[in-house]
Amino acid sequence: MNDRTILYIEDNEFNRKIVRQLLSRTSYRLKEAVDGEAGVAQALEAPPDLILMDVQLPKMSGLDATRVLRRDERTKHIPIVVITSFALSGDRERATEAGAAGYLAKPYSPRELLALVRQFLPE
Repeated sequence: MNDRTILYIEDNEFNRKIVRQLLSRTSYRLKEAVDGEAGVAQALEAPPDLILMDVQLPKMSGLDATRVLRRDERTKHIPIVVITSFALSGDRERATEAGAAGYLAKPYSPRELLALVRQFLPE
């Protein structure tokens, strides 16, 4: 049994529900956080194997949260996939500069997200 954990940091319940349903058919365990501060705290307390990070988050942006996690010894090695609904020119570069290992623009297909997850965490 695969016990690899994915932390999804996303404030939108609808988006979390979609990912929850998608990953329920896999062997991954999903943890969720609804804002940047809570996501950072959860990742530092129990480091996951992969982090899916929304950019537009309450309390701390996804890019700021990514920078914090990159500076900490406990989480600096964890791949972080930044997900944004504001796919503007330069967003991918800003995500990479913050320390993201992957980037996905909304709207995305569930298949696209799952392929990206499996790229970092083969099932």
